[in-house]
Amino acid sequence: MSIALKQGDITKFQGDAIVNAANSHLMHGGGVARAISEAAGPGLDEEGQEELKSHGPIEVGDALATKGYDLSVTWVIHAVGPVYGNHDGAEAELLARAYESSLSLAREYQVKSIAFPAISAGIYGYPLDEAARIAVDSVRKHGDRPEVTFVLFDDKTYAAFEAALRD
Repeated sequence: MSIALKQGDITKFQGDAIVNAANSHLMHGGGVARAISEAAGPGLDEEGQEELKSHGPIEVGDALATKGYDLSVTWVIHAVGPVYGNHDGAEAELLARAYESSLSLAREYQVKSIAFPAISAGIYGYPLDEAARIAVDSVRKHGDRPEVTFVLFDDKTYAAFEAALRD
């Protein structure tokens, strides 16, 4: 399946699922998570909090799916990436696992098209070029995957992912 890049607003993605760069408690304070929460409406946050009450916080590297509510997608997959420098050198493994966990859920929910942001490359401080390489490599390694679009917010992030995709 294809891997594409697009610069813009992930909440406008037309497909089956988008990935939210989430924290373990699904508190949407800023960045991609806040934009998705606001665009989806209150149902997204309510369902996420109910899931957390049942199953506890999401571990770093794991993912959880909720409905898309007011978004144009059926599913929002909440993936928890690592905060750079807070995981004793396991950041790359945890970031790769966040992408892999999201793709596993996509397979489970029969998603045919999915959009990812640059997980952990914003307020979590992951160096952009390395985050882009890990993201692209993780998606490429996932053989049974849907069509993937990385929807990236700005020119610098787009350029980093474009370079990683060329490698």
